[in-house]
Parts: sequence; structure tokens; C-alpha cells
Amino acid sequence: SRKPDFSAARTEPSHTPCASPPTVKKRAQQSPGLRPKYQSSAPGHCFKKVTLTKPTYCHSCSDFIWGLIGFLCEVCNFMCHEKCLKTLRSVCSCMTPSAVRVLVAHCFGPAGQKKRFCCVCRKQTEGSTALRCEVCELHIHADCAAFSCADCRSSHLDGTLEQVSVDTFHHHWREGNLASAARCEVCRRSCGSSDVLAGMRCEWCGITSHAACYLSVPPECTLGRLRSMLLHPACIRLDSRNFSKMHCYRITESCSHDLDNSDDVDSSAAVSKDGQTAAPESGKQLLKVFDGDDAVKRSYFRLVSICRATRNEEVVEAALRTFYLPDEPQDFELHEIGGLQRLHSDDILNRNGGPDNRGSLKDGGDAWLLRAKPRDAEVVKVYAGWPRPGEAFVRVSVSKSSTAASVLTEVLSQLDRQVDPRSYSLENPGNVVDSKEQIKRLRLCVISQLSLRQMNQTRFYVVENRNRAVQVNLLIGGLPPLLTKEEYAQLIQEHLTIKSESDCVMRSGAVALQISCFSEAERIYMLAKDTSVNSKSLTSLVIPEIVHNKLGEDVCPLLVFVNPKSGGLKGRELLYSFRKLLNPHQVFDISNGGPLAGLHTFREVPRFRVLVCGGDGTVGWVLGVLEAVRHKLVCREPPIGIVPLGTGNDLARILRWGPGYSGEDPHHILVSVDEADEVLMDRWTILLDAQDMSEDGKDNGFLEPPKIVQMNNYFGLGIDAELSLDFHLAREDEPDKFTSRFHNKGVYLKVGLQKISYTRSLHKELQLQVDTQNIPLPNIEGLIFLNIPSWGSGADLWGSEVDGRFGKPSIDDGLLEVVGVTGVVHMGQVQSGLRSGIRIAQGNYIRLTVSKPIPVQVDGEPWIQPPGHIIISAAGPKVRMLRKSKQKQKKSSAGAKDGRSESPSSRDGGH
Repeated sequence: SRKPDFSAARTEPSHTPCASPPTVKKRAQQSPGLRPKYQSSAPGHCFKKVTLTKPTYCHSCSDFIWGLIGFLCEVCNFMCHEKCLKTLRSVCSCMTPSAVRVLVAHCFGPAGQKKRFCCVCRKQTEGSTALRCEVCELHIHADCAAFSCADCRSSHLDGTLEQVSVDTFHHHWREGNLASAARCEVCRRSCGSSDVLAGMRCEWCGITSHAACYLSVPPECTLGRLRSMLLHPACIRLDSRNFSKMHCYRITESCSHDLDNSDDVDSSAAVSKDGQTAAPESGKQLLKVFDGDDAVKRSYFRLVSICRATRNEEVVEAALRTFYLPDEPQDFELHEIGGLQRLHSDDILNRNGGPDNRGSLKDGGDAWLLRAKPRDAEVVKVYAGWPRPGEAFVRVSVSKSSTAASVLTEVLSQLDRQVDPRSYSLENPGNVVDSKEQIKRLRLCVISQLSLRQMNQTRFYVVENRNRAVQVNLLIGGLPPLLTKEEYAQLIQEHLTIKSESDCVMRSGAVALQISCFSEAERIYMLAKDTSVNSKSLTSLVIPEIVHNKLGEDVCPLLVFVNPKSGGLKGRELLYSFRKLLNPHQVFDISNGGPLAGLHTFREVPRFRVLVCGGDGTVGWVLGVLEAVRHKLVCREPPIGIVPLGTGNDLARILRWGPGYSGEDPHHILVSVDEADEVLMDRWTILLDAQDMSEDGKDNGFLEPPKIVQMNNYFGLGIDAELSLDFHLAREDEPDKFTSRFHNKGVYLKVGLQKISYTRSLHKELQLQVDTQNIPLPNIEGLIFLNIPSWGSGADLWGSEVDGRFGKPSIDDGLLEVVGVTGVVHMGQVQSGLRSGIRIAQGNYIRLTVSKPIPVQVDGEPWIQPPGHIIISAAGPKVRMLRKSKQKQKKSSAGAKDGRSESPSSRDGGH
């Protein structure tokens, strides 16, 4: 018998970095030759014995393979010991789609720079054009996306398929890319590997296991340590038939690659950098293989390398494995592109004229079309639309005379459901098959002519007939604020031609719509994205419905807001990590629709907490919107925690969340939030009433309409605000340069040095009244009103000295501290801890009279305020904040020093 060629295994040991996707395509696929002798307990693999010339690791047990012999799957590049063949549990990539009961699409975005392994071809993705799912652990090459399985986490109830249940919620296992310190839940040995795609991890609870052990883990998932703050998928309903998962999870499309047309790959991807087709090895022939007419139109092919004088069946099998199709080769045939002449001869090269036909290799080899042979009957996989143990589907033979009713009867019989078939329907996702219509093989045959992969992924479900009303919730934002319900309805009708009135109106410039038609919801969604009102673009978001009565009594879900523009790329990585650790429906990108979308989603949840990842400005934004819509929330005072991503982060400092995010494990952050203490904090309202204060203009009234702003941290006038304004203007001119906290502070220092000789005599331009008493001002250049004992990135402006005239400052004492500074030098001394500010007063009602235009800033947001009156008073009820517990703070710092801060997410925390 002919000896198989092992050269590919010699040149590509599994521990070395893989080629980039274009190179993978250039590297011709190896022919499996005859049906493999080496069978395993896991289906789909085509193993051959290979000679190893470099250190290699087993993908099953992740141990080193001692000796010269290994076993390599020619389809998915799975490598293992001979002893592991008998206990192999990891199925081949070509079989994974069949094992998934309900397909859930991935949300692919650009991958990070860390070393990962592709879940399709098992090769390394570092340095390649790689993608990762925004919701789960899947990492793939962009070139492998077309062959990936839609097995993402099912995070909500969607449509008629009963995807998840509170009572029978099982682990969602994902192979490989584990943390280096991962331990097997069964044998407690290390199961992580940085050398191969090995080990298993539950996407929900985070437990890890060896591939040979994970089936011994009880199937029920407890959701792990974060259970008390996680929204259970069975508690979320979302009708999303016409919307992609990107829309459902409100993932910004600019951050993702458009993979809807992933088959539309330029044929140049299969050509080497110098423009020549990859040369075949000596004694081998390159074939271009297309998997259907659609692939020919798109010029999307795969290269297959075969030995000369290869039998037709072997070529067909090689082509099937190249496209990750698990079918039997005898059911398929190859046609030559052009005349579509069918292969009959056993030796295709001799029929083509033998070695003299090498000229055809100049364009990349012969082109062939892979097609299914005509059959009298098709075997169709029908999946149950409800949870069931055992295999995910049943097989039914469908002939020309088969009807939906006959198929339903056969399926229900195999599923042991003794019921009237008329109460069930067949669905081919989203399309009910008419019981009067014959199930024609024509549909499958047409699909097979277009693409064999599409045929392989065509699914039928048997579902119970239920009249459940469709309800798609859309939140249209960007509208003018403070309008009446009638004005909002008129505005929406005018711009979006919506027939039904809005169900719920928020007074923060957004309208919530409940739509009972998928096509109408899609039309409104797309139209709103391209519509502007008063020169402001509208936002359109799909909002899920939280079934709050299904939440457990011990569950207090966490609503997460992340500002990806804060903290450089750290905000983006945190957004990804939190989507993965929690339910993505509870994690919101605040730059996509603002805080209102999250608060509206949680409006009926009786108890929840909020985590804001951003700077002080982002925290103030969330608090402001929360104040505006508080009356529409069942939980009116949710406690708020902070992950500091900004430059100052003064509020985060006094709540013990640290001076700034520096790469802490996101899992540990969530645990800290769960264990944090609730504290109260004052908020203040500032009324800015700009008037002409000159003698000639006393009767002229307002210079501009009064403005009301909310203040959480501090309010400054004079030199402090002028530095903030200069910094703000510099950042607006070149925003791309302000991505580093260190760079930001350097610019702030530079601006300060330019103002070192600044003189204004602020005390001559201001009149201060505290609690109805006039307060004389000393000779100062800046006046600051403090609500928290942290200012200017952590400086103690008030000071710690005991003073009998004033009480000790606190964030919930209902008092503001009034402090003055004499200039930039004084501010620098305060920042260095050498001095404190000039204490002027404490009070809960402040009135200022300003005689000239002056720079002001509220929580770091600066502007020039015209002359007039400024009144500061308490802003209603105190807000609840989360303060990190001291004990947890000590544990976190100790863990970081010892290097023990590993968790299920530590490998992807963006640090």
C-alpha cells in the first residue's frame, strides 16, 4: 500500500506559532488518503500517525509527547498520544455544529494582542488577523470564521425555542485558552496550557477541567461566585428575529468586523505575497475546490494538495475535510469548472494528460466543484424545541412524497411524545413549514448546489404551537429633553412615521417603543440611526425585557456602565471582560446611547446595584440621569460603585476604589463590588443665573437663560477652573494624544507652569454668602467648594488640622467646605502635601455674586461663566454609593503582591 506523506506534521509542530490566516490558506491541505486506520472515541477526527521532529504537546491531556510518534487529525490539527486516542472526548471541528441544539450566533470583534489558539484549526492566533467573540471565549482566525460553530452562550429567551431554564441550567463548555493557573474541577491537577488548545471551561460559572474529565462534572451549572449579581438567562426575554446579536447586545458595530459575508473572500487570499500561487510539494498536485455555485461566484475556494495518481474517492474526502464537512465521500462527487465534466477515472492526473499538464498550475491548479450526488431521499436532522437529554437531534428520511405531517409524526415518535402532531410545527429557523406543503428535497438540493456548508447547517426544529405575541422594545434616544408626551409622539411620528403611540416616555430625551411586528421594528431601528433632530443624531437600541418575578430572592443584579473612551484601551478591555463574566444584557457601553438605556432596562427590577467604569465625569453623568428618571424606577436608590478610568478619580479615591484602574482582575473587581459597603453621599444643585451686573445694565435682565447643574465632588472658580479649561481645550484640539493618564497629568503640569504668574484678585470680583451670612474673602486667586475630601487627583485641600471653628468634613454631613488658594504655586504645594488650602467657611446654602466673566468648573467640566448670581443648595435625597471594604482592599493588595490574583477572567482582563 501507498505510504502516507508526513511532511506537514514535521514542519508544523503544535507548539510553534501558526501561520497567519492567508498563510494557512496558502499551505495546501493534505489529503487524508484512505479512510484512517486510527479511530478514536470522539467523532469526526481523521487521525494519521506522524513523525515528530520538534517538542510537541498533547491536545487532550496537555502533557509533553515523549518519543517520535504522534497522532494528528488532518481536519482540525488535533494532536495526541496514542494512549489518549481511546479516551478522547474533544470532537472534531467538523462535528461541533451537529452537537449544538440551538444555534446562537457569535459577536465577533477584533482580538487583543495576547497569545491565543483558534478554536477551529487549533493554531496560534498571535500576530494574525484574529477575532474574538464579545460574549464568550471563542477565539478564531478571520480566515476560519466561516467554519466556526454558532455555539455562543444563550443569554436570553428568544422566540419559540426553549433555550434556557432556571431549573435545568447546564454548563456551557468552551475548549482551551484557559488561565495558566487553572485547576481541574475533577482531579485538581493543572489543566491550563500556554502551548496548545487544551482543557475545558464553563462560560457561566468559570470552573475548569481537563477534556478527559469534564463529563464527570455534574451538568447543572450554579453560575459560580458571581451568581448573586448575575442576570439569569431565563429571566430575560428578547424577540430578536430580525436583529443580529450585535444589535441585541448593543455592541457598537464599528468595533466589530462585518462577518455576515464571511464567505466573500477574495481569491487572492489563497495566493502568496509575491502574487504566485503556493507551489505544491514534489509529487503533489494542487486543486482549487469550490463547495457550490455560490462559492464559484464569490471566487471563494480552498486549496487541496493531493498525491499524484490519487483515487477520486480520496480527492473527494480531502475536499470534504478541507471544508470541515463530516459526510461520507461516497455521497459526493467532483465536477471540473467550465465543462463541469464529472470525474469517472480513478487517476485524475492521468486522465488530464499526466505530467505534461503542469501548465494548469500557473493559475493555482485545476478548479473543481464539490457537489452532492442525486439521491431519492434525504436524511434530515430535526432538533427538539425543548430541553432534552441525549443526542440533540433525530434523523428522519425525507422523500418526494413526504409531508410536514408525516415528518412530524415520525419525529414525535422518536422523541417519545405521544401527542397530536397538529399541535406542533416544523420550523426552519423563523419559517414555519406549512403542513399542507410537501417537504421537498428540492430546497435542500438547491442549497447544496449553492453551498454544501449551508446545506450542512440547514436545520429543522419541532416546536409546540403557541400564540405568543411578538414584542420588540426599542429605545430611541437623542431627542430634545423635557418635552411633553404629546410632543414626543408628534416628533416620532414626523421623523419615523410610527403609527402606534409610544408606550413609555422618558424625560431625558428618549422614547421607548413597544412594537408587535418584526419588520416594522427593523424599519424603525434602521431609520432612526440615519435620522437627526435639531442637528443631533438619534440613537436606536434594542432593549430586553427582564422578567423580574423570576429573579431569586438572594439575587441583586449588577448594572454595569463602561466608558470605553476612558483610560485608553482599558475601558474597551473591561467592557469585553464584563460581558464575558456576566450576562451581556447587563453590561452597557455608555458611549452608545448613554446611561438611560441601562436604567430603562432595569426599571422594574426591585433591587439592583450599579457599577460605573469611567472618570468622575462619567459617574456624574450616570448620577444625573438616575436623578432624572428615579421616579420611573421600582428601585429608586440603587447603590453605585466605581472602577476609576479617568485622570482625577477623586470620588473613587475616597470610596477606596483606588486612584485609577491599573489592570486588576475584572473577576476580583466584581467580587469586591459584591462585598462593598453602602454609604450615603450628598449631591448639590448649582443654579447659575447670568445677569448684567453693571450700573447701566441693572434693568436689562438676563444675559442668558439660567442654568442648573448637579455637583458631586467640587465646584471651583478662578485659577483652578482656568487650568481645567486650558487642559480641556488642549484635549479637544488633539483628543488622540490624551489616552494616557500619565500624559494627561504632564499636560496639566505644563498648563499650570504657564499660569505661574497669574494674578486676578478674585476677592474683589466675588461676594460670598454662606447660610445667610456674608463672608469676607482673603486675597485669593481661586475659590473651591468641596463635597468630598479629595481634590485635584487626590490632594487634601481642606487639610487634617483640627480647627475649633469647623467640623470634620464628611461626604454625608450636608455641608460644603469653602477653601481658597492663592495661585498656581499654592496649588502645587497642596498637591505635594506641603500645605493645605485657606479655610473660609462651612455651610449648606451658598450664594455667590460675580461681577465679571470668570472661569468655573464643576467636577472637572469647565466653562466661562458670565457675571451674575450663583446659588448652591442640597439636591434632594442623598445618593447611595458603594465603598470598598477595608478587609477586601487588604486582600486585593496582598493577592497582587503575591501574584495569586488568578481567576477565570485573569487571562483577558486587558492588563
